[in-house]
Amino acid sequence: MAKRPVQSGSKPKSAPWYADGLRFECTQCGECCSGDPGYVFVDENEIADLAKEMKLDRDAFEDKFLRRVGKQFSLLEYPDGDCIFLDPKSRRCMVYNARPIQCRTWPFWDSTLAGPTDWAETCEVCPGAGKGQLYSFDEIEIRRKEKSV
Repeated sequence: MAKRPVQSGSKPKSAPWYADGLRFECTQCGECCSGDPGYVFVDENEIADLAKEMKLDRDAFEDKFLRRVGKQFSLLEYPDGDCIFLDPKSRRCMVYNARPIQCRTWPFWDSTLAGPTDWAETCEVCPGAGKGQLYSFDEIEIRRKEKSV
């Protein structure tokens, strides 16, 4: 993980460990879309975008791809924990251009940025983490704050 000073000058006085930025380039490998069961919560705008991407009306989309969790909706999963939109053969996201905020902000989540060890573990399972484009502290923070994960 190469580090370079942030140019924006907006580093806080007690800067987090990733204040010099982090590298990431999505390889569309599907690793972040598979594994243990969990939740990908979606709001009404995300549902509308996903339904449009799948060429379905809202109700048909909900019936086929969503589950209720309390008052929220989460994407369905296959029995092995894979996201319902992870193509089992190609291992590619079938809705990549309309994927939810939770997916678009990976790997810049609170849980992966908690400390250098958490980021190192992320780099072990995600072939794009620690490589590719350098995201500045400000860019990381924008993504991290979009949705708490």
